Amino acid sequence: MSSDRPHHRPMKPGDRFLEAVAGGVDPIQVREAADRAATLLVRGARTSDDPAVAERLLHLADTEGIETIAEVWSGSPADSLAGCLWRLFLLRSWVYGEPHELARQFDVGRRGAPVARVVAGVAEPPGPEELKALVDQVLRGIATSDFADVLLRAAAFARVIATGRAALEHDPVEVRHTLVLSEQLEAAGHLELEGRLH
Repeated sequence: MSSDRPHHRPMKPGDRFLEAVAGGVDPIQVREAADRAATLLVRGARTSDDPAVAERLLHLADTEGIETIAEVWSGSPADSLAGCLWRLFLLRSWVYGEPHELARQFDVGRRGAPVARVVAGVAEPPGPEELKALVDQVLRGIATSDFADVLLRAAAFARVIATGRAALEHDPVEVRHTLVLSEQLEAAGHLELEGRLH
């Protein structure tokens, strides 16, 4: 896919990333390294017979830090493996950072987005621990299931949250960002189904 077309980023790159680029690191090399790492993680994990791979992937943000992951992948287009991984890890970080608030938003949103609620697969009632379990199950899927399913479930989850935020009259910009995240993950899921996600 072309990286020249416009795309939305859920978060700006960290300061250290900007310093590295300003300090003379070739941005093309950074992008190529990010793409290679993402391909190895997604495609390599699915060919591994080691059950510990899924757990290592799940806890990558915990062990390396979400800021480190941001430095590598946050500037990648939404229609790339690297961009998808960034959005998935960002989603997990968000759930773990605000589990009670997101559980409330999901509870309200599931009434307005019943199909997305079913696709997301959150246990009833959708409390904070159930949301954490869902996002962990989704990320484990990078290694254990079809990557398109991972992306489509994450997209459905974000859509329910966006619906809940809108119903609770959250900041319209936040609602829009959450909806964009959902749309990006869903579009990437369809690209993966077509064998065109790289």
